[in-house]
Amino acid sequence: MTHYRDTNRTQFEIFKSLDRDAPINMLNLVQFFDKAAYPADHPLAGENLTGAQAYGKYGETSGPVLARVGGTVIWRGGFDVSLIGAPDEAWDAMFIVHFPKAAAFLAMVTDPEYQSSVIHRQAAVQDSRLIRTRPLPPSDVFA
Repeated sequence: MTHYRDTNRTQFEIFKSLDRDAPINMLNLVQFFDKAAYPADHPLAGENLTGAQAYGKYGETSGPVLARVGGTVIWRGGFDVSLIGAPDEAWDAMFIVHFPKAAAFLAMVTDPEYQSSVIHRQAAVQDSRLIRTRPLPPSDVFA
């Protein structure tokens, strides 16, 4: 099984080439390590934190930057079961973050305070998906 933890340079370049003034919603699907995997020289390496606890630290330390750029978590959900997809693909965290502009997401990920928080995300995440979407109006049909 292939795991995806960080952005891919090619995919990130595609993201950057899209309209930066458009509002976006970022769909996040995250699977945690049972035990956080901090680098050996990190102060939290010997603390025996779970992946969920390390991700909580990521949320605490990156949250102020998210708020500063105007990002908001607009939906969170708890995983039950996949009806379509790999039966062993379960997600520990699922949420959608709204950004008023794609440029706000870029401002967040390049902010030094945010970048210093990423160590917690890297220690926490075994597998993830991060999908840029554009908001559409609600509908009563699937199309």
